[in-house]
Amino acid sequence: MPKLIQRIDKRIINRLQRVETPLARTAIFVVYFWFGFLKLIGVSPAIPLVQALFEKTIPIIPFAVFYTFFSVFEMIIGVLFLIRGFERAAIFLLSLHLIATALPLLFLPHITWQAFLIPTLEGQYIIKNILIAASAVVVGSKLIPMPLVR
Repeated sequence: MPKLIQRIDKRIINRLQRVETPLARTAIFVVYFWFGFLKLIGVSPAIPLVQALFEKTIPIIPFAVFYTFFSVFEMIIGVLFLIRGFERAAIFLLSLHLIATALPLLFLPHITWQAFLIPTLEGQYIIKNILIAASAVVVGSKLIPMPLVR
C-alpha cells in the first residue's frame, strides 16, 4: 500500500508541476483584467479607495484621466502575463502596481485598518495581493536567465 500511495503522490506532484506556471499566469490575468475592466466601466467597488489615495498622493491631474489610465494599466498587466516573452515586463509592471496598491495601508489607515493588525475589508483586499506576488514569483522562477550581452 505505501508504494501505491507514493506513486499517486508522485503523479499528483508531477501534474501540479506541469500546471503551476500556466495556472499562475491565468490567475493573474483573470484578476488584473477583470478588476481593471470593472474600473474602466465604472462599477468597481474599489473606486472610493482609489480616489481617496489619489487625492492624498497625486491630485495634479484629473481623477478621471488617472483612473482610466490605472484601469487600462491593470488590464495590460493581465494580458502581458498571458504572452510568452513578456513575463519580465509583466512582473516589473506588476511590482509597480503592487507597491502603489499597498499605499492605502500606510496613507489611509482609517479606511484599511479597524485596529492594530485588524484590517477592514478594504485592507484585506489589499493584503491578499501577497498571493498575487507569490504567483508572479512562480512565473518568474521558470524564466530562462537572459544571456550576457557584450
